[in-house]
Amino acid sequence: MNEQEFAELAAGAALDALSPDDQQRYHAALAAHPEWQRIVDADADSAGFLADGVTQAAPSPDIRAALLARIAVTPQNGDVVLTDSIPDSTPGETADAAAVADSAPAARGGDDTPKAPKHRLRFLFALAACLALLVGVGAGAVAINTYINRPASVVALEDIQAAGDAQQASVSLESGGTATAHWSASLGKSVLVTDGIPSLAEGETYELWYVRGDTPVSAGVFAADGGEATAVLAGEMHAGDVIAVTVEQDGGSPSGLPTSDPVVVIPTA
Repeated sequence: MNEQEFAELAAGAALDALSPDDQQRYHAALAAHPEWQRIVDADADSAGFLADGVTQAAPSPDIRAALLARIAVTPQNGDVVLTDSIPDSTPGETADAAAVADSAPAARGGDDTPKAPKHRLRFLFALAACLALLVGVGAGAVAINTYINRPASVVALEDIQAAGDAQQASVSLESGGTATAHWSASLGKSVLVTDGIPSLAEGETYELWYVRGDTPVSAGVFAADGGEATAVLAGEMHAGDVIAVTVEQDGGSPSGLPTSDPVVVIPTA
C-alpha cells in the first residue's frame, strides 16, 4: 500500500465509514508505517472541525411531515402499501394512515402480500438522508470552499501522487528534520515537503533549485512555518534534475545563482 492509498483509508476512518476489511488494512498499514500518523491526525482534525462548525437546524415541517407519513404507511416487516406519491398528510392524519396500513396485510391474505420493492426502500433512505442534508449543508459549504481554495503546492502534490510515474525520495537534515521531494517526470512537476527545517533570520529565505548537470536553475523561494513547508518548484522539471535548497536573501539570489552551500540535495535519478 502506498501513501495515497493509505490517505484514502484514513479519510474513511476519520468519518467512521470503513468496512471491516478496510479497517484491518488501515490498522495494518499504520502499524507498518508509523510516519503516516500525520495523515491520520490531519484527517481527525478536519473531521472535528466540520463537526464543531455545523449549527444544527430543525428540518422543514413539510419535509418532516412527508417523511413521517411515508414511514407510517410502510410496515416494518417488509410489507408495503403501494402508493403513487408521497402522502400529503399532517401529523394528525398520520395515525389514521398507520391504522389502515396495519389492517391491509390481513385483508390481502397473509403471506401473499407483496414485499417492498428495493427501489422504494432506497427512496425512504434517500428521504431520510434529505433531513440529514439540511443539517449538514453548512459543513458541506465549508468543505467545498476549503477544497476549491487549496494552496497551489497541495494541488500540485495531489496531481503528482495521482500520476502513474509518481516518485519520491527523502533526506535527513542536519537539524534532525527531513525533506521529501515528490515528482512526476510525465507532468514535469515536483514538490518539496519539509519537516523540522530550521527557521531563518529576518531578511533570509529558502530558495529552490533545479540543478541540471552543473547548471542551477532557480525554482522559487519559500518560507518554513514552524519548521514545516510544502513548496511547489516553479518551472518544468527535467528527467535527472537534482532538487536543491539554499539560504538566500529575501526575494532570492539577485544574481540568479546560489550564494551559499545547499542545505537540501535530493537526486531524482
